[in-house]
Amino acid sequence: MKPDVQETDPRSNAWWRVPEMWLVIGGPLSVVLACLVTAVFVWSAADRVVGDAVDEAASGHAQPAMKARNHAASPR
Repeated sequence: MKPDVQETDPRSNAWWRVPEMWLVIGGPLSVVLACLVTAVFVWSAADRVVGDAVDEAASGHAQPAMKARNHAASPR
């Protein structure tokens, strides 16, 4: 009888069944996943445009830091 080819030939294993292959793919895959998660955080909680803060300063409802910056920059 002829022996089973799948059991004796190591090249017949599927690539996803080889543990070392997951180590090779796992590192770059985790970096790509972390990048996508970071991009979602950045775009979902974007800061306001600086123009909005300037408009608030002109209306008198500026944040304390904006008032202090403007006071420090004003001529004496």
